[in-house]
Amino acid sequence: MATLKANERTDFKRSTLRKIRHSGHVPGIIYGKETTNTAVSLDSVELLKTLRDEGKNTIITIDVNGNQQSVMVTDLQTDPLKNELTHADFQVVNMSEELEAEVPIQLTGEAKGVKDGGVIQQPLHELSIKAKPKDIPQTINVDISGLEMNDVLTIADLTADGNYTFTNDPEEVVASILPPKQEAFEEDAEPSPEEEPEGENQ
Repeated sequence: MATLKANERTDFKRSTLRKIRHSGHVPGIIYGKETTNTAVSLDSVELLKTLRDEGKNTIITIDVNGNQQSVMVTDLQTDPLKNELTHADFQVVNMSEELEAEVPIQLTGEAKGVKDGGVIQQPLHELSIKAKPKDIPQTINVDISGLEMNDVLTIADLTADGNYTFTNDPEEVVASILPPKQEAFEEDAEPSPEEEPEGENQ
């Protein structure tokens, strides 16, 4: 479990927030049940590196002036123009209680339908699960190798491979295999009657 040091914030002026960001830090808030909301700032590079290495659902220990709390990142705000992290939300977690989390889906295998020329559609890219913090996976692998043309894979078809349960609607579609599009090449191959060259078939 990664540990990140943070400083408590007491000045909420915009000018102060700008200084925090210009110094390479990101302002954030620590919140949770039976927890007093605490405004903090921490090194943005260390935070992003931790999430990149450990995954977005990793449990982080945040140390604020010696007071350590186990948290998960629930929201990251960025400035798309500057490609800069502007704010982070951290939820205090109880390691013995279940919570809900969004976990990325990783499709594995090559579907039979794709080998036959079909096109895979993936309308769902994250799964909602309920689990204790230590049991939350960073990705959920979904094997699609058995899918054939026109097959549809739903939440009800999935089996959890860990200590968690799915909270999505069982009928929600995870992936499907569609037939290849039938392009109308007939117009190019056979001219319509009004386009037939004069003198033919006479």
